[in-house]
Amino acid sequence: MSEEFHRIRRLPPYVFAEVNAAKAKARAAAEDIIDLGMGNPDSPTPAHIVAKLVETVQDPRSHRYSTSKGIPGLRRAQAGYYERRFGVKLDPETEVIATLGSKEGLANLAAAITSPGDTILVPNPSYPIHQFGFIIAGASVRSIPASPDDDMLRAIDRAVRHSVPKPTALIVNFPSNPTAYMATLDFYKELVALAKQHEIFIISDLAYAEIYFDGNPPPSVLQVEGAKDVTIEFTSMSKTYSMPGWRMGFGVGNPRLIKALTRMKSYLDYGAFTPIQVAATAALNGPQDCVEEMRTLYRERRDILIKGLHAAGWDVPSPDGSMFAWAPIPPKYAHLGSLGFSKLLMAKAKVAVAPGIGFGEYGDGHVRIALVENQHRLRQALRNIKQFLATDNGAPVEMSSEVKS
Repeated sequence: MSEEFHRIRRLPPYVFAEVNAAKAKARAAAEDIIDLGMGNPDSPTPAHIVAKLVETVQDPRSHRYSTSKGIPGLRRAQAGYYERRFGVKLDPETEVIATLGSKEGLANLAAAITSPGDTILVPNPSYPIHQFGFIIAGASVRSIPASPDDDMLRAIDRAVRHSVPKPTALIVNFPSNPTAYMATLDFYKELVALAKQHEIFIISDLAYAEIYFDGNPPPSVLQVEGAKDVTIEFTSMSKTYSMPGWRMGFGVGNPRLIKALTRMKSYLDYGAFTPIQVAATAALNGPQDCVEEMRTLYRERRDILIKGLHAAGWDVPSPDGSMFAWAPIPPKYAHLGSLGFSKLLMAKAKVAVAPGIGFGEYGDGHVRIALVENQHRLRQALRNIKQFLATDNGAPVEMSSEVKS
């Protein structure tokens, strides 16, 4: 009876738990920790979206069970967004489903299409649900390079030819969490051709579709002719409209995959609270100035962060999209690994970041820095980091027994 449950045994210890425990301990000791670790938008949801929620929730009829696949108006609104933004036509009935955030959609799709022993191709490093959704469902995961280039395409081709059984699907995520890599439409054309050649599905996570800088909007893989034959794509309202706690996302694309996800969800939930779905519809159909304002906010924070890190002697690439900087660990601290460096940064600079090892073993040379604090706090974090890098000797921080547990 004391043995761990089978599916839980397949999950490694949650790396971020150590950082979170250290952060909680420091804050309990009244230390001012600037949290750049979790990708949790800090801006308020735009007022017109909140107003629609308030209006709808006052109607008692909206308090009943909703519909698992999303109310028709919301699915039509998402189809309208895809046509405006990407020039992609979608059937709201068969090619669109509302999900409780993109993370839930990815996890339930994994459960719907995966049999024990299946193989899934996942970039490494990658957002944890990309691999663990399938691991929980019983699949085996094979890592492929995370950058959208010929190396990834060759690795996919090689993996398909040398995996038994042949992989069922591959995951892509651009703009990427955590690496901030961006894909081009030409890359997607090659990816779709490869997926069709080998008869495998593409699962695209486009959660950061609207967080891009320097006038370079990321494409959707569904823009490729024929991509819908093999592709499902997930988006989220969390970052686009600062609605993370509302839990509203979408899956769109291949009707067979949408049908499988719809059937799985019909057994598991009744969909998001109806007023949330109505407010989300208003967000998609309403004025989009708030999206541009959000994009400007993140660009300004990115510029402050990257300029400040360079001034501190930390050479971090400037991301073209997403709300993250993917920062290589300074050579002086490479021996600590990403978890050790994250704990040292918190202890000495009072800044929390996400250790790259939490996104896969090939992320261990980096930390992820989220653009989730205002400019004043960012500048404070940068002053702390500059002082830390100038005076620290690179020795690791010893954890207390409380943090280790």
